[in-house]
Amino acid sequence: MGAGVGGASGGEGVVEERRLAWAYLSRVVQGPCAALSALIESVGVVEAAHAVRGCALPESLRGPTEQRRGIDSAAKDLELMRRVGGRLITPDDPEWPAWRMLGLSQLDPRRDRDGAVPLALWVRGPRSLLESSERALAVVGARCSSGYGDRVTGEIVGDLAAQGWTIVSGAAFGIDGMAHRAALAVGGPTIAVLACGVDRPYPAQHARLLAEIAECGLVVSEYPPGTVAHKHQFLARNRLIAAMADSVLVVEAGLRSGSRNTAKWARRLGRPALAVPGPITSASSIGCHQMIRDGEAVLVTRSEEVIDEAGPLRLSLSTDQRPDPGDGLSGDESAIFAALPKIGSRLPRDLADQSGLALAVVRAVLPALELSGLVGRDENGWYRRERTPTS
Repeated sequence: MGAGVGGASGGEGVVEERRLAWAYLSRVVQGPCAALSALIESVGVVEAAHAVRGCALPESLRGPTEQRRGIDSAAKDLELMRRVGGRLITPDDPEWPAWRMLGLSQLDPRRDRDGAVPLALWVRGPRSLLESSERALAVVGARCSSGYGDRVTGEIVGDLAAQGWTIVSGAAFGIDGMAHRAALAVGGPTIAVLACGVDRPYPAQHARLLAEIAECGLVVSEYPPGTVAHKHQFLARNRLIAAMADSVLVVEAGLRSGSRNTAKWARRLGRPALAVPGPITSASSIGCHQMIRDGEAVLVTRSEEVIDEAGPLRLSLSTDQRPDPGDGLSGDESAIFAALPKIGSRLPRDLADQSGLALAVVRAVLPALELSGLVGRDENGWYRRERTPTS
């Protein structure tokens, strides 16, 4: 690999030599490659890079490496990442989310061809990838989302992000974009996983959104800078979205939606797949309904149900120790207040369905809660007030 991977010495030199080797191999295969991962595990990353460069390889690796093995832009790629405020994270780094990758390492590459552990991850953003993925929910869904889907996403994601959950998604149009925006709106952490280089906003219309995520969250890809998105890379990318999270939540999905592919990866990795039901007449929810019907996903409608399925200990994850303003309520008032989301508003009909109470009861109780200072009204319905009631 020339001067980049050949002649470094000493502690810092060895580290740099290995980093250049990871960067070189990342560009050579551009995506998951179980055979190369096995070679690295066997001989080490520097020797694997030498073997690829000299084509001293087993037959299984000659095809995948043939096209780009002569391209050594590792030093340029690393410098470009530094200029855009990014970095390369490898299995050598403390920031590498090793425990998140365990599920991928246990998949059978003969069955899941794109299921290999990524060689390395190119990242923009100030947060630690390891820490950010410790408690995370992946949220995916239709690119042509409906108002209903956007609203449900905003409520559930806003609620979880406000409690410290990291929201992982793919920065696509529709539900993905809404999930990222809802997390950002409450100051919560979010990770965008791309199927192209992190220096290339995709879709281009989300350049501003991705820039905002890079400022306070993380933009992640296994593809080196400059890589253009291709169709097969999105399916491989979906496994990383699933791997980075405790569970995958699908909000609206057509019958052949890519979101169902992400839910499939969740099941392969032993993580819960969750789905939000929609109107039975909505084409945008057919995929969710099918997954629920076939037992491929658990039906959820609110953030508490997501935590119940995705939170391993089923504990409240909020670090705010102040008492809930509704703790002193009982009976119908308690049930209706509990049905209100922590973020967003709901109509009386929705609250009746959620609480199991008659619509007339809900309409009678809401004004009393409003007088107590616990709830308010806006054009979208009733919502919880941030302040506690006055005595």
